[in-house]
Amino acid sequence: MSEAVKVVDDVAFEDLLANPYPVFKRVRDLGPVVKVEAANIMMVTRFDDIMAIERDPETFSSINPQSLLNTVIGPNLMRKDGDDHARERAAMDPSLRPGVVKRCWADPMRAICDDVISQIEHKGEAELFEDLAAPIAARALADILGFDGVDWRTMALWSQSLIDGSGNYSHDPEIARKAKEAASGVESAVDRMLPHHRDNPNPSMLSSMLQADPPQTVEQIYANIKVAIGGGLNETRDSILTLILGLLQNPDQLARIRAEPSLWGQAFEEAVRWISPIGMYPRRLTRDTEISGTLVRKGEQVGLCVGAANHDDRRFSDPEKFDVFREKKSHLAFGAGSHFCAGTWVSRALVSQIAVPTVFERLRNLRLKDPDRVRIRGWVFRGPTHMPVIWDV
Repeated sequence: MSEAVKVVDDVAFEDLLANPYPVFKRVRDLGPVVKVEAANIMMVTRFDDIMAIERDPETFSSINPQSLLNTVIGPNLMRKDGDDHARERAAMDPSLRPGVVKRCWADPMRAICDDVISQIEHKGEAELFEDLAAPIAARALADILGFDGVDWRTMALWSQSLIDGSGNYSHDPEIARKAKEAASGVESAVDRMLPHHRDNPNPSMLSSMLQADPPQTVEQIYANIKVAIGGGLNETRDSILTLILGLLQNPDQLARIRAEPSLWGQAFEEAVRWISPIGMYPRRLTRDTEISGTLVRKGEQVGLCVGAANHDDRRFSDPEKFDVFREKKSHLAFGAGSHFCAGTWVSRALVSQIAVPTVFERLRNLRLKDPDRVRIRGWVFRGPTHMPVIWDV
């Protein structure tokens, strides 16, 4: 006999923002689908359940015309399935393939990292969110998109405003205003660059979208560039910070990785499992169905909490620990199925092959200025937001 969805009504929204993992564990132990009133969503938190859902897009659909993501940025590939999703994804993919990342983007990303680090290297201290990770992630993304003359701070503001607008379930008018302003700014930047990329085919995402078959409409380009800015910037920024934090808190692991550089990729995968930059995304049910014995009705929306699944103690031992050398198992930090993150190879290259190794090479004896001052926030999007460090000059 099917069970009804259980409800948790004694969790504050601030609890999720400050540290969602105790809430996730409670929810995971309570049932396969649990409504958390503070978040106004039914959470799916178990690894195996999320994998099963991602294998069944006909039942668990990304399509939701009323979603805030569509409202803020327009109809986009994140809220599409099947052929519609595949066509728009195929228009972006040529810029993001592993070979293209290596041939076209590795050297520019290395130059960006060198430039950003050179600006702080002589100071002996920095706040890594603002002084390192945000400018690296924003400048690299601007290059890959094909934007010219857009300041990294503008990119970061657009990204945060679009993210906040897409999660504005309280309908805060100021958040909505900032999101609308960011969307308009992105569209103006696209309009300014399209003639250049139309006349000069190149590896950038804007150029790939223009060369796609069938060609992408301007509206599709607008929407999916906003998706890339909203999700792509923070994911890279936060994984840079998370990997640095995990290694600074575990100097024995750092020492071994520096002695064996082939381990940098393994360290990156553990970092995004440990603190997943994108922690939740929704799916809408197209029919009544059971999730591990719990009945969920057609039309309901569930939140796939991949951040919770990456701490599922049924799959990962001591999941709260950062352990580069834990037993190798796949994680869900980049999602799964047809919506597997398009920017995965860019993040892996920039974070684990370029940015973080260069940080530890250039900033000698890097260490946290005060471990108690490190701040980590969020649950739908999560990462370090304040990380002061010092090093030897």
